Amino acid sequence: MAESDPGWSPSPQRDRSRTITAGLLATPANARGLAVETACLATHLALYPAGALRRLTQRDEGYSLGGLAPLQRGLLVRSPDTATTPVLLVHGLVDNRSVFARLHRHLRRRGFRRVVPVQLPLLTTSVQDGARVLAEAVTRIAGPDGQVTIIAHSLGGLIARYYVQRMGGDRQVGTLITLASPHGGTRLAELVPRALPYPLLRQLRPDSPLIAELGEPAPDCHTRIFAVAAALDTVVRPGSAVVDHPDLDAVNLVVPGLGHHSLAFSGTVAHQVTAWLTGAPRRTPPTQPEPAHSLSRPTDRT
Repeated sequence: MAESDPGWSPSPQRDRSRTITAGLLATPANARGLAVETACLATHLALYPAGALRRLTQRDEGYSLGGLAPLQRGLLVRSPDTATTPVLLVHGLVDNRSVFARLHRHLRRRGFRRVVPVQLPLLTTSVQDGARVLAEAVTRIAGPDGQVTIIAHSLGGLIARYYVQRMGGDRQVGTLITLASPHGGTRLAELVPRALPYPLLRQLRPDSPLIAELGEPAPDCHTRIFAVAAALDTVVRPGSAVVDHPDLDAVNLVVPGLGHHSLAFSGTVAHQVTAWLTGAPRRTPPTQPEPAHSLSRPTDRT
């Protein structure tokens, strides 16, 4: 029936798609944020073909001051364990390491010696399958007992959380930082017909068994989690990108003026990530998750 028909009413799916973006252009600041998001998405698309080419080898530079800039040398001298612990970058759905182009460069400049992209299958069939790929990558890069840090974007963060929380990955992952990850699912998944034979999309529904499983008790998970949400994200709304679990040592941060892709390209976020990795001490898990804080004034500084 045509929309002009007086008896027509929009379908529930149309209503949901409208409410997801409702109000985002209501202020000049939001409009600027969406312009930044569009520019970052265009940059991401331009870098995507090169990112699809896997690196065949990863150099293990270890402890060596040769050829290092003062900033890089400082981290290696001050905190050699931090500088040499592998930092794994885990991308999201139908993506690749190109989404971390700026963050990868920033971490290398700050002295992190082993920044390693992890390539997930282009069409990961389930969160569990992605977590198994990640587990294999951790063992390959750090050995069966070595420590790693994981920074993950979008679906990659949900996969990494499942790995540390449900598969014992916390034994090797000291810190997990997620960027715009659907810890509470995403309403966009509700727009996909349930009959579509792709189990991963069903897992991303807010009411899915997978999301319920991540809400189960996890008293033995010792990984510290930093969950970063983007205030203008229309893919994973901020309320779904935070970790709300009483057993997990979680810090939540909402960044204004950024969207789903610009969060990963933000210089301000890169600086905050570096601060967490170099200065945040481990502590015992709180009885309640910390409330979401706001990171002000996003900038383009590297």
